[in-house]
Amino acid sequence: MGQSQRVRVRRVYDPVEEADGSRVLVDRVWPRGLRKDSAALDEWCKDVAPSTELRKWYGHDPVKYEEFSRRYRAELRDTAHEQALQHLRELAQRGHLTLLTATKDYEISAAVVLQAELTHR
Repeated sequence: MGQSQRVRVRRVYDPVEEADGSRVLVDRVWPRGLRKDSAALDEWCKDVAPSTELRKWYGHDPVKYEEFSRRYRAELRDTAHEQALQHLRELAQRGHLTLLTATKDYEISAAVVLQAELTHR
C-alpha cells in the first residue's frame, strides 16, 4: 500500500471509521463545539499547524490557497515545525494516519498541504 493511501484528511466532526488508524488533530486552535473528553482522537499535534499569523492571513480564502500552501511548506522547514512533522511521518510509517481538521473546506486546508508533505517525501 502506498503512503498516499495511508495518510488521509477528514473533519474532526466526522464519525470514526475503522480505516482511520491514528487520528491526529492538526489544527492550532481547538475545534468549536467539540468537548475534549468526547473527541475521538489519539492526539493533538498543534505544533505542526500553520503559524497564527499565516492562518489569519489566509482566512481560508480559496484565491489565496496556492500562496498559503507555499508559505506553509516554508514554515514546515523550520525547527519548530520539523519535529512535529517528523512525528507524523513516524506515525504514517507505522500504519494508517488520519489528519483531522475542523475546517469546513478541508480540501483547501493546511491538513491537505500536510498530507502532501507526508506522502510525497
